[in-house]
Amino acid sequence: MYEQTKFLIAGEKAVVVEFGDEISEKINQKVRSMMIATKERNIDGIIEFIPTYRSLMIQYDPCKIEYETLLDNLKKIEKQLNEIDIPLPKVIEIPTLYGGEYGPDIQNVADHNHLSIEEVINIHSSKEYLIYMLGFTPGFPYLGGMNEKIATPRLKVPRTKITGGSVGIAGSQTGIYPIDSPGGWQLIGRTPLKLYDAYRKDPILLETGNYIKFVPIDEKDYKKVQEKIQNNIYEYKTYPKERNE
Repeated sequence: MYEQTKFLIAGEKAVVVEFGDEISEKINQKVRSMMIATKERNIDGIIEFIPTYRSLMIQYDPCKIEYETLLDNLKKIEKQLNEIDIPLPKVIEIPTLYGGEYGPDIQNVADHNHLSIEEVINIHSSKEYLIYMLGFTPGFPYLGGMNEKIATPRLKVPRTKITGGSVGIAGSQTGIYPIDSPGGWQLIGRTPLKLYDAYRKDPILLETGNYIKFVPIDEKDYKKVQEKIQNNIYEYKTYPKERNE
């Protein structure tokens, strides 16, 4: 983390608030705090917030707020971050059916790491993953903290189509494909949840700064959740993330 936060000009309509030059939960918590605190100020002229691993881009309308005025506001907010009570992030449970046709590469992951399939599932579903940022396709979560014991290289030949909801591993990363798309990740399972739904009030399910917890389910439960999703009656399971002291 930088000793002093950087405020960088990004063209004529954006400012980047940069907190560090590495991937870490501590830095990303600063990004989340800055975004929440600035949103609460309701500063006229701000158009959009784009959080990343280590920085926050703030797009604004220069016809409504001048750069110097915005910069002054942002610097004041940044100095007060430690005094602002930011709500705890949420953890959302992601029911996941591992292996079989839903996770055709799970044996590759097991063999590469000299583990059983059951051990791969237990390791993968044993922790809460921070959602550092979203991108690539609508709602694709860049997650942190996967155990190196199940790290596996990408496929040598990418697939031309991966079913939305597929859970994969690429190197030391894990993630979920929100929509059908090409990709080269090792597929280990699939969730019936829709990470992106254009017809939903909030099209993108996940939020940066929150966490994911993969929960293993069987095929019977998968189809039950899938049916509830289709009928818009599924109740997403969330709980507050415990604060790290």
